[in-house]
Amino acid sequence: MRYVLIGRGRMGQLIQETAKAAGDELQASFDEFNMDQLGRLGKVADVVIDFSRPEALPEIASYVQRTGTALVSGTTGFSAPQLAQIESLGAHAPVLWSANYSLGVAVLSRALKEISGVLKPDFDIELTETHHNQKADAPSGTAKLLLESIDPNHELTAVYGRVGVPGKRRKNEVGVHALRGGTVAGTHTVHFFGPDEELEFTHRASSRQIFVNGALHMARLLPGKPNGFYNLQKILFNS
Repeated sequence: MRYVLIGRGRMGQLIQETAKAAGDELQASFDEFNMDQLGRLGKVADVVIDFSRPEALPEIASYVQRTGTALVSGTTGFSAPQLAQIESLGAHAPVLWSANYSLGVAVLSRALKEISGVLKPDFDIELTETHHNQKADAPSGTAKLLLESIDPNHELTAVYGRVGVPGKRRKNEVGVHALRGGTVAGTHTVHFFGPDEELEFTHRASSRQIFVNGALHMARLLPGKPNGFYNLQKILFNS
């Protein structure tokens, strides 16, 4: 696989190391200091792998539109209009965006979609996420992904941290809490609190390597697929 890398932070460095060990070929890499040079790059790779920041999206979108190169993005912190822009790139190339490339998180997301509708009428739902002290966005992109799985029709009101929320907990709420500290790669827990019983789902990432492995696996699968916007659920579960 030949690839262009956007983002040379911790994830970007680990992607480059892992891809090199597997025999993949890095054609070019960019970060906030040289993103303007992407506009002068031709189609030199099978796929663009993006683990950068939302500010890089205009240059990336322009490149994908101009060259038709497949895009695998794991950047988080996008606004709703930016996510819509990523989805629209599917008209020009096969595009995959996910807040988390862990197989375990993909399965957890699928499970939450199946059970949440059954439990929501009688159970209170709270979501907690924990990451290292250098993570820029809160709540995490994975937390937002899980929240969408729990409440796809947006019937619940998300309450973040419960700071300044008066009175007792309401039935139509879902609490979302972000913890930051140390070197935690990522822990996400969804709590279902019911009458006299509690159900809890937790996913713990021991290192960033699981996200790198998943992203590289998808980067090898995506080129050659029809143009369109893909997600892990669509690829893994044909849904």
